[in-house]
Parts: sequence; C-alpha cells; structure tokens
Amino acid sequence: MDIISSYGSMLVIIAAVVGFIMAYGIGANDVANAMGTSVGSKALTIKQAIIIAMIFEFAGAYLAGGEVTSTIRKGIIDSSMFTAIPEALVLGMISALFAAGVWLLVASALGWPVSTTHSIIGAIIGFAMVAVGSEAVQWTKVAGIVGSWVVTPAISGFIAYVIFMSAQKLIFDTDAPLQNAKRYVPVYMGLAGFVMSLVTIKKGLKHIGLEMGAVEGYALSVAIAIGVGLLGKVLIARLNMDPAADKEMQFNNVEKVFAILMIVTACCMAFAHGSNDVANAIGPLAAVVSIVEHNGEIVKKSELVWWILPLGGFGIVAGLAILGKKVIKTIGEGITHLTPSRGFAAELAAASTVVIASGTGLPISTTQTLVGAVLGVGMARGIAALNMGVVRNIVVSWVITLPVGAVLAIVIYYILAAVFGVQV
Repeated sequence: MDIISSYGSMLVIIAAVVGFIMAYGIGANDVANAMGTSVGSKALTIKQAIIIAMIFEFAGAYLAGGEVTSTIRKGIIDSSMFTAIPEALVLGMISALFAAGVWLLVASALGWPVSTTHSIIGAIIGFAMVAVGSEAVQWTKVAGIVGSWVVTPAISGFIAYVIFMSAQKLIFDTDAPLQNAKRYVPVYMGLAGFVMSLVTIKKGLKHIGLEMGAVEGYALSVAIAIGVGLLGKVLIARLNMDPAADKEMQFNNVEKVFAILMIVTACCMAFAHGSNDVANAIGPLAAVVSIVEHNGEIVKKSELVWWILPLGGFGIVAGLAILGKKVIKTIGEGITHLTPSRGFAAELAAASTVVIASGTGLPISTTQTLVGAVLGVGMARGIAALNMGVVRNIVVSWVITLPVGAVLAIVIYYILAAVFGVQV
C-alpha cells in the first residue's frame, strides 16, 4: 500500500508507456485481420489499406472502445485474491502489458499473425501464478481459449468454403458469369450488410451506450441487409459490362464488383476490431490507473480516464503504419493466392464467425478466425493451393503465444518487484 501512495504517479506513467507499446503491437499484428485479404487480392495497395485501417481502427478504438472497462481482462484471474496486495496487481498488470507488447513486436517483425488477446491473457496468467498462485487463475476459461484454437478456425474455414463454392457454382462456373453476377451479387451484398451490421452492433455500438436487445439488433440488421441488397441491385444494373465479352473479361468485371464489396467489409471489420481489441491494451492500463486513484482499492469496473482511449487508438495506428506490412503480406499473400471473390468469402466468413462467437460466448481470436477463413478458401481449390510452410509457422506461433507471454511476464514481474521492493 505504501508503494502505491509513494510511487503512484510513476507507476501510472510506466503503465501508460507499456500500454502504448501493447497498443502499438496490436496495430502491427492484428490489423492485418481487417486488411490482409484486401491487399492480397489486389483490391487495395498496401498504402491504401494502411490509410483506411488507420481511419477505421482509430474511429473504432476512440468512439466505441468503451467508456467503462472491466479492470481484469476477460475474467481470467480472480482479482479478489489481490485485495490485500494491490501493489502486486499493479506491477503484474504492467508486466503483462510489457510482456504481451514485446511478444507482439517480435511476432510482427517475423510476419507471424498471432492473437493479441491470447498474448495478454498468457501474460496475465504468468504474473498471477507467481504473485498469488495458480488458484488465482480461472483455468476453465483458459481451457476454453485453448479449445478455440481448433474450433474458431474450423468454423470460419467451413463458412468461407461454403461462401466461395457457392459463388463458383452460381457465378463463375456458369455460361453467363456477368448475367448471374447481376442476379446473385446483390444477395451477397445483402448478406454482407446483415453480418457487418451485427458485428458493428455487437462489437462497437454497445460501448457507446447504444446497446440493443437481440430482437432490435437483428431487426435493424435485416433492414440494413435489404437496403444494401436493393442498392446493390440498382448499382450493378447500371454498370457498363458487355455480356458479349469473352469469359476472362467477364470474370475480371465480376471480380471488380467483389473487390468493392471487400473494401466495405474490411472497413467494418477494422472498426469492430478497433472497438473490441483496444481493450487488450487499455484494460490492464485502466486497472493500474483505477487502483492508484482509489489508493489501493480494487474495484470491479472503473470509469476510463480521458487520456486512455486516445493513447490506445494512437498506439494502434502507429504500430499499423510503421510495422504492419509484414503480417498483412503473410495473411494476404503467404497462405494462398487470393482474388477479390476469395478474399470477400474469407472476410465475410470471419465476420460471421465473430457474430456466432458473440452470440454463444465462445472465446475467440480475430486472427485465428481470419486465418481459418483464408485456409478454407484455399482448401476449396485443393491442398496444393496452400503454402504449408507458412501455415505450419502460423500454427506454431499460436501454440507458443500463451506460454511465451506467461514466461516474459514472470521475468518482468520479478524485475519490477525487486526494483519496488515488493515481496514475491
């Protein structure tokens, strides 16, 4: 308790710095989830993708990142066990942020798309085990996270496979691709409008006090879907496409329509991602600020201090702009060859999986969801269409993320405890 009263301001400054590092790592690594497929399919250049992602990620983080945040991310540890030793929780959260941030920077430099959520969870588990003991960790939740390594990529991969194969059968493998595109693409646009509305409602709007009930949310999403589908029908009817053109030219024109669709879905995913995953950086930071402000008292929920959300938003944007290219290339080009229609199938499948996970309480990593979706699209063309070396590296990076985060957090926690004189 003396440590918090004596070094409170210093601890908040340190937490803000490592929180920025964590947000920077999220930007560098996780933003490829929204933009990787757009770049890989050539719908956007990497420069355009970064500019669009910067706008929508920051908007999501700042506008919908949450006025109130839970002090302990995802309920992974029991904060009541730290009531008598709040200084251990403060140093632990700083350790977790620093450890997760460092791992994300290393993974980003290597071009590995890892889960930012799993990075911070692994780090929180690590410090909790040395600060209090393994009983502080909610192991059933950890088991659910480990299970999600298989479940979420499998779900998104299956949905992507179905969407891509339906487009092949209904449009690309027919005698009149352009004519069928005019008939069926508005349906895909309506479906995209429905899923993206749900993602935004579930992952974004609830943070700014516009939380809707399930019925209202679905009703609004259906209305938007019908509107988008009808608008799509009108716009596609106006496109100057020559139905007498050869098949390759018709394919190219259809792909251009899917490219526009995919840019829209990418913007929605970036907004939803910014609103959701900024919590990985600001949650632990908010916990530190709250404990210092309340002189060592640990409260379950706390109002966010005004500067925390912009810090997280700017961190994400900086990481994306400076270090985001490698992971974008891995997702967009490294796993399988993407065209706009394949990228759209992957993006829509990932968004659909996010909605399913939100509704069922399934622990989810947006990274693993999108990688699974890209794999599903690749599998639709046969196993030979996948770069198995890249896939193997990605899977290994997923498996080691939790333990690496834990080990790094333990090392940093011991160093901080020694510096501040906290008994371990």
